[in-house]
Amino acid sequence: MSEKKPTEAKVDSTLSKGLAILEKLAEARRSLGVTEISRSLELTKSNTFRLLQTLSRLGYVTQREDGSYAVTLKMWQVGRSTVDSLNLRELAAPEMAYLADETGETIYLAVPEQFNVVYIDKIESKKPIRSWNPIGGSAPIHCVGTGKAILAANYNSLREKLSEPLQSFTNRTLTTLSQLDEDIEATRMRGYAFDTGEFRDRILSFGAAIKLPDGEAVAAIGISVPNVNLPDNGEERFGALSAHAAEAVSRKLSRV
Repeated sequence: MSEKKPTEAKVDSTLSKGLAILEKLAEARRSLGVTEISRSLELTKSNTFRLLQTLSRLGYVTQREDGSYAVTLKMWQVGRSTVDSLNLRELAAPEMAYLADETGETIYLAVPEQFNVVYIDKIESKKPIRSWNPIGGSAPIHCVGTGKAILAANYNSLREKLSEPLQSFTNRTLTTLSQLDEDIEATRMRGYAFDTGEFRDRILSFGAAIKLPDGEAVAAIGISVPNVNLPDNGEERFGALSAHAAEAVSRKLSRV
C-alpha cells in the first residue's frame, strides 16, 4: 500500500501579494508610487492599487500628498511586539555576563524608543566607583554608547527626523548634525560607538548594535565606565568586546 504524501498548504495569493507590498515599502524606507511598486513586484497597477487601499484602511500604509505610499507606525508596533517576544534579555544574557567578567564594569542592554534608548537589562559593577542607571531608565539616543550604536545602524532612516540643536547635557555633547554625521561615520568604521562623557560628565560608554538579518538595529549592548576606571588601551579593548558581544547576539536572532 503506497504511503500518502502530506498535502502542501495552499498559499492565499491575495494575502501573499499584500505582504509582498508591505515588505517592499518597509525595505525601501521611503514612500513609493503605485507604478514603482507594481513594476518591482510584477503586479498589475489595478491590483496593486486595490491592495494598497485595503492596507491603508487597515492602518498599515498611508498615502502621501504626492500620491505615493509609505508604511505607518502600525508596522513598527507589530515589529516591536515581535522583537519583544524574542526575549532579548535571555538571548543576550551570556554575552552580558561575559562582558561583566571581562571588564568589571556595568553592562547594559538597551532598545530604541523614538529618540531615546530604554535599558531593559543590566549587570551592575561591583567596583566602588561605577555608573548607574535603573532598568527601565532612558537616555537620549544621540549621546550614549548604546544609543549611538543603534543610531549609526539606522541612520539612513533616522537622520532626516533629527533637528538641531540636539539637546546638550555636558560640554562634550554633540549638538549639531554635522558633528553627529562625523561621529556616526567613525562609529560605522570602528564597529562600535563611543560616548566620551556626552550624557553624564566623566562617564564613558561603549555600545554595539544588535541587528536583524536585514541590518536594522533593534537593540544594543554596552559597557558604561567612569573615566577613572578606564585602563590603558581600554577604549579599543572595551569597544572590541562590545562589538563581539553584539555580533554574537545578532547571530542568535538570525536563527530565531
